[in-house]
Amino acid sequence: MKIVNIQGIPAETSTSPKGVYGGAFQGLSLALGRKETSTDLNERHPFDVEITRIPAGKKLCPFHSHSAQWEFYHVTGGRGFARHVDGEVEVSTGDTFIFKPGEPHQLRAADDEDLTFLIVADNPIGESCHYPDSDKWLVRSPDRRLIRSDALDYYDGEE
Repeated sequence: MKIVNIQGIPAETSTSPKGVYGGAFQGLSLALGRKETSTDLNERHPFDVEITRIPAGKKLCPFHSHSAQWEFYHVTGGRGFARHVDGEVEVSTGDTFIFKPGEPHQLRAADDEDLTFLIVADNPIGESCHYPDSDKWLVRSPDRRLIRSDALDYYDGEE
């Protein structure tokens, strides 16, 4: 058994070029030894767990849906908004919700406070994402990436 303490896991930060998107991530599963590109479930883990913080006024990432991945969220601090197919709802400390494959979603922090939450995702192999606002696709695979299209920047059409 391996034990890690979140105080020893450095937060990886990201910010989009124009500053619309940003966040800090502590990859608990990675700290416990998960190998992201492995197809061996003993190395890959059947789920991924992450602690995430979105700074006040920022969105975590563009509005998107997963082809096969489920994502469970538990808000541990602050206040923000979850955008979904029917609009946007306020979320705050203690709220728990889930997005199933094919359900577009996006999280953003309130303008006056950070939003922190725990994410548990099931890590399907061959997962891809669709970005409805910019009509683009992200295609991932540990072994092969085949696509007939022009490559786009991640934030193309988003900011």
